[in-house]
Amino acid sequence: MRKLVVRLLALFRRVALLMLRLRGRTPTDAAAERVVSGKTWDEFCDTLKAAGAALNFPGAPRDSFSQAEGYRYLSRLARGGLMAFVEYADPRAPVLHRVVHETVKLGSDNPDNYYQTAAIRGDYDYRITGQRNTVAYLGFGTQAGHYGQGGGMPPTGYVEDAELDIGPDGSFELIVSSRTHAGNWLPMTTESGTLIVRQTFLDRETEVPAELAIERINCSEDEKRSRPLTPEQIDEGLKSAGTLVAGAAMLFANWARGFQKHTNTLPMFDPEVSLAAGGDPNIVYYHSHWALAEDEALVIEAMPPECEHWNFQLNNYWMESLDYRHHTIHTNKHLAHYEEDGSVRIVVAHTDPGLPNWLETAGHASGTMCFRWIRATEHPQPRTRVVKLSELRALSDRA
Repeated sequence: MRKLVVRLLALFRRVALLMLRLRGRTPTDAAAERVVSGKTWDEFCDTLKAAGAALNFPGAPRDSFSQAEGYRYLSRLARGGLMAFVEYADPRAPVLHRVVHETVKLGSDNPDNYYQTAAIRGDYDYRITGQRNTVAYLGFGTQAGHYGQGGGMPPTGYVEDAELDIGPDGSFELIVSSRTHAGNWLPMTTESGTLIVRQTFLDRETEVPAELAIERINCSEDEKRSRPLTPEQIDEGLKSAGTLVAGAAMLFANWARGFQKHTNTLPMFDPEVSLAAGGDPNIVYYHSHWALAEDEALVIEAMPPECEHWNFQLNNYWMESLDYRHHTIHTNKHLAHYEEDGSVRIVVAHTDPGLPNWLETAGHASGTMCFRWIRATEHPQPRTRVVKLSELRALSDRA
């Protein structure tokens, strides 16, 4: 259904542009008329209203708590969309900013990640300057399009810090271009529209994220400056922001519905689907749905392979990570307690069973969840089982 809607929207836009040309009018003329008439704003508001359909998508929880979180989720997406497509949408003068963070969440956002993004154009050249600092993992990617266009975000280039020439003091430069460059180079194509930076912590309490800045190069100083706002920019920006809210909400509601087919298990997620949605190409994901009664716990056991990093997290139904600022809702390679044989056992329960690696449900009876292996030499299947809390407490007493 979502793909059909996206195709119909794209067809409508092409037909609308053709009709404008036949009438001797330009997209700029049409945007000016839409802004002056108020149609730009009306359609933005109508799209936000239509986005509420995701909360009634088949399989979505209908209790008041989940619905309240759903409406907060839509408001967060609107806030993120406006930041990305209205405030920081100019690829002439890109700004690295955080769209996804502690209070704007999207698509099983990783609690170990510090996400940054910037608007780019494939026919421009850019330079990222940075100070590496001590964060465990640093990766840069370019992607075609963005969620605000209603489609996926397939990768067009990727490089990580291990592949970069970094100075003894931690400083570096990275060229972002469609043309091949010697040295530190992040490829993109003419379709590239988004730069994404992932910084992954092993321990947020002690590690310092990289300090980064981006600028356009190989152009005049005037061409680097952001131009005064035009009606066409605000028309397109509000359209993209609205499409982000409606498109992302529907996409992940559809995913969550599918995850319910294997509730409380963790099958491997299709890597091609993940890449198309903007996932990290170095990560293998295990997405699913969880649901527990008050007297139940979910036990997850795995033997971590040799890997750059791994983690497991709990989300709400809308695929927002639970509030990791105030609750322990995830663990990772550094934080986890390991068994003598090197395996790990994670316990998800509503109350503390007195065992290591307990993750809080933070007031949720169900939701989605995600296990990740990052740059792993192999991808072992995590094992899961639902048990009664009394069994866990007995295990804790023996320990």
